[in-house]
Amino acid sequence: MDIVVKQAQDITTVAPPRIDELVDSFIEAQDVKQSSKKLYRRTLKQYFNWVTTKDYLLSEIARPQIIEYKEDLLSSGMSSLTVGSYITSVRRFYEWAEANKYYPNVAKGIKTPKRKQQFKKQPLLPEQATALLNYYSDKAPRDFAIVNLLLRAGLRTIEIIRANVEDITFKGSQRVLMVHGKGRDEKDNFVILTDKTFKPIEAYLNSRGKVNNSEPLFISKSNNSNGERLTTRTISYIAKEGLKAIGLDNKSFTAHSLRHTTAVNILRAGGSLEMAQFTLRHTNPATTQIYTATLNEERRLQNSGEALIDSLY
Repeated sequence: MDIVVKQAQDITTVAPPRIDELVDSFIEAQDVKQSSKKLYRRTLKQYFNWVTTKDYLLSEIARPQIIEYKEDLLSSGMSSLTVGSYITSVRRFYEWAEANKYYPNVAKGIKTPKRKQQFKKQPLLPEQATALLNYYSDKAPRDFAIVNLLLRAGLRTIEIIRANVEDITFKGSQRVLMVHGKGRDEKDNFVILTDKTFKPIEAYLNSRGKVNNSEPLFISKSNNSNGERLTTRTISYIAKEGLKAIGLDNKSFTAHSLRHTTAVNILRAGGSLEMAQFTLRHTNPATTQIYTATLNEERRLQNSGEALIDSLY
């Protein structure tokens, strides 16, 4: 018992500052990107608001209260992925708080909700991808080039807007586009620009006239931002317009669906998981493995046991 008391005394030897000061200190101590710091600040604000609403004192918070918080988040309708990010922030905060002897780590071992490994966005069938390209073939060269690039190279919208003209280069005999990927600090990866991928980009750049290498690969045409780099919102809008036009007016079909389409169609065409992984630049092959579930579902729908039973009686 004496040991337990002494440990508790050691943890609380430093008087904790005000909550806002505590959060500031925690965030400043994190060696993460600015976007992650913003996420920590937003999710911790949610947590401390909850603590206040419940009339809990931070000094009295224990493991049962953290579990209660997690259950309240889940019952509010948040996805398990979102709840997981909130709980992760709370866990890291208490790890830091204990290390600095403000509060004990009452969130240690609290699990994030499990979620089924699947993608919410639906890929397009080859005939749907063809219809989408046909829709854009007589539209603005820029929009056709963007959608074609999304479908054939599996880029994310953020990777599209980060691309500059000079990022089109060669590796050996292959023309490539250097990619500044999600969570990366530099353009340290690439996608291969086949002729079918590159020709629409070339036609679009030619339509712009003289182009400097340092310019964005794709630029805005609107009055307010003419000549400036596009936003992810604009690219999402461009893709959504075409998807609606070919009858895919559903929230499960978005610009990100085109990235999934790239991966699934590689597998449909007989490509390997490794080939799909390299194309989408997944660090973890387990992420690419999820795409096989889409093909299994298709096979399940096309060759069902239920239909086989109907052939008997």
